[in-house]
Amino acid sequence: MPRPRALARLAAAGVALAAATAAAETPARPPGFVDEARIRNADAEPGAWLAHGRTHGEQRYSPLDQIHTGNAAQLGLAWSYATGSTRGLEATPLVADGVLYATSTWSVVFALDAATGAELWRHDPQVPRYKGRDACCDVVNRGVALWQGRVYVGTLDGRLLALDARTGEPVWQVQTVDPKRPYTITGAPRVVGGRVIIGNGGAEFGVRGYVSAYDARTGALLWRFYTVPASVEGPHEHPELERAAETWSATSLFQSGLGGTVWDSIAYDPELDLLYVGVGNASVYNRNQRSPGGGDNLFLASILALRPDTGKLVWHYQTTPGDQWDYTATQHMILADLEWGGRVRPVLMQAPKNGFFYVLDRATGELLSAEPYVDVSWASRVDLETGRPVERPEASWSDRGQAGVTPGIGGGHNWHPMSYSPRTGLVYIPSLQLFYPFFAKPDYVYRPGHFNTSEDWNALATSLEGLEEAARFCSPSHITAWDPVAARRVWRVEHATAVPGGLLSTAGDLVFQGHGGGVFAAYHARTGARLWESPVGTGIMAPPISYAVDGVQYVAVLAGIGGSHGSHRIRFANANDGQVLAYKLGGQAPLPPVRARPEPRVDVPRVSLSPESVARGRALYSEHCLRCHGFGVRSSGLVPDLRHASRATHEQWQDIVLGGTRQAGGMASFADVLNAADARAIHAYVIARARHEPGFWERLAGWFGRHACVPARWLAD
Repeated sequence: MPRPRALARLAAAGVALAAATAAAETPARPPGFVDEARIRNADAEPGAWLAHGRTHGEQRYSPLDQIHTGNAAQLGLAWSYATGSTRGLEATPLVADGVLYATSTWSVVFALDAATGAELWRHDPQVPRYKGRDACCDVVNRGVALWQGRVYVGTLDGRLLALDARTGEPVWQVQTVDPKRPYTITGAPRVVGGRVIIGNGGAEFGVRGYVSAYDARTGALLWRFYTVPASVEGPHEHPELERAAETWSATSLFQSGLGGTVWDSIAYDPELDLLYVGVGNASVYNRNQRSPGGGDNLFLASILALRPDTGKLVWHYQTTPGDQWDYTATQHMILADLEWGGRVRPVLMQAPKNGFFYVLDRATGELLSAEPYVDVSWASRVDLETGRPVERPEASWSDRGQAGVTPGIGGGHNWHPMSYSPRTGLVYIPSLQLFYPFFAKPDYVYRPGHFNTSEDWNALATSLEGLEEAARFCSPSHITAWDPVAARRVWRVEHATAVPGGLLSTAGDLVFQGHGGGVFAAYHARTGARLWESPVGTGIMAPPISYAVDGVQYVAVLAGIGGSHGSHRIRFANANDGQVLAYKLGGQAPLPPVRARPEPRVDVPRVSLSPESVARGRALYSEHCLRCHGFGVRSSGLVPDLRHASRATHEQWQDIVLGGTRQAGGMASFADVLNAADARAIHAYVIARARHEPGFWERLAGWFGRHACVPARWLAD
């Protein structure tokens, strides 16, 4: 229930924010009342953050300049709010009329007084905890949308909810996916002209991707665009699939759904009336098994330009034809007008996972530029005449059986949002330098309920077992400042952590970012010089925002690590308690205390282990458990490190793995894919790893990782 102070704040929500430049008052309106006119005129309210990227163009640039390069060192914490979570936080908060709206893990939504952090309301959609098994990359959520007094959120179990912005009470909900399939929603919805746009995830498990539009008033489905065909011969749900079907073989793995999920990036150009959506990776990864005989496999790894009122395709561009490396094009897209070739052109910019920075004419889809922003080994270049990458044959693990590539499966840039400053003309990318070895599984057969990438997970785990320590230290993240017109890097800041955070740029010539090392910092937007930092103790992945209340500028960010990067590329020394942190000039609030994680200890049963059972357990663990509990049973701490499981866990092993007795905590039953003998074999492998003492080469890999950062691929070779 709203608190008294909260009610006072909500009652006054009809008064416009006094921005740093003393903006005029606007007519009274109910809480959360955002419409198309207000979003299009967002620059008239520089103190608000009304949409996911602040504007439809997703630039993530704040016009506020009360905080600038000359005084950033005076920043201090204004307030904090404990989310009650210990998993990954990835949300972009929205701020309208003095109220901040954001999401936590398990799709929980909350509203706060933006000046004090006092909770106004909180809504838990009660996502069944077994759905955590279907989430490839943690039980995260990237935020909400606001529209005419309602808050819209997608839930991990595939629902779209409309909540009353004043109270948090549900208004309507619709199921956007087939609940019998392993779909999830982690991305933030967008609202365009009264249409709520939402996609979904789950390609690694075997689903068919699409993006949908729902009526914001009623929840009625308005249109749906499928990104891949259900068959070659049809019938097809819409005409665009006829063209797509021509790029798939007749024997394609249609029972897998083929993937192509729209799990994150969406942008909108109101002048062109074009909705842009990024399309993800395939199900399954191995293109020879997915589409025997070849083909570009439209619309995988593509950018689509759709009409928002009908879902009709206007143009598309495929960044990675016939993708086999999980090089999604779902990464953040930015719309801007750039001087190009002597004239101003409307462009769309994206740095997808494949390592190339793309600039497209957003009216026509014409490719203007594509240059690598990180090291790229899978392709030598992108041909500007054809728009196609020139692949290196040695990178095709589908053909060769195995191959290592960079960027790795985490991408040169993942979901963490970029930012564009019209003042500097630079795009700021939370970039990564990752290497990943792919191993084909010749006898792969699609199995519902499994992690269906078609990789040989046992071969992968065996190759990396003992090297994960070096790989963790040798996968740095950066801020890459990129000039999109000159197609070159201007500056780069390197972080010791392999977990980046999203970015914000401001009119004060500042760039803000947190990272997995538990630090939030401000950098000079023109040089990359660090001007201020706040050690918060908890890793940060989420993108910051800036807003103003009563003439005071704030910078806010969610702290709480997790996701695919936080699950495997960091070791938690603390309890990872989630927080919302808001900073202002002269802030004096104390940082929230950080709870130390108890020292782990090994308490395994004294049982004999046969080499055969351990080897079988490794293979089963790699296929079913590795993605959460880590390579070599070495967890980050985000989920339990099974090497340090309690005696009670060992005694209840079968009940937990098969009976689902810890489902309420997110550990679902695996009885549909494992039997009792399988569970015992996995247990044997876990016990063996708990007893394992690192050998010389493992210790050497860890030492080099910490001190010399010798890439793990050198050691693997």
